[in-house]
Amino acid sequence: MRVVVAAVGRLKAGPERELVARYLERAGQMGRGVALGPPEVVELDESRARRPDDRKRDEAAALLAALDPKLLIYALDEGGRSPSSEAFAADLGRRRDDGAAGVAFVIGGADGLAPEFLARATARLAFGAMTWPHQIVRVLLAEQLYRASTILAGHPYHRV
Repeated sequence: MRVVVAAVGRLKAGPERELVARYLERAGQMGRGVALGPPEVVELDESRARRPDDRKRDEAAALLAALDPKLLIYALDEGGRSPSSEAFAADLGRRRDDGAAGVAFVIGGADGLAPEFLARATARLAFGAMTWPHQIVRVLLAEQLYRASTILAGHPYHRV
């Protein structure tokens, strides 16, 4: 099953980029054994529109144009649910077993994701109630994708 991480904005060189790359590489290696493809990264430029609503609309259109319409969309959003790592892995495994073409985890720009985009999402996820910088969200997501692969594989990385 395809796994895509789509984000508005580009990670600059530095520790966050290195951590994301490390976890996504591990997720790709572990994922092969559990039928999860290596995570693909799609980075889009932030909109230059002046108004936040216009920026969100522009970014949503760019995201939808960049994503395969067969992918299930998981929007990273502060209003989303915060599943446990086990529940996250089980959901990915269930989608895979149900024959989903793939999933796209979408991180919006500084203003968030447009309501119309959120309405189209299969699910909305949050990494807790706190607000996180987008660079850190990418690190958290990459680690959780790796962790989900290890849980599905029965690997001891995930310890409770």
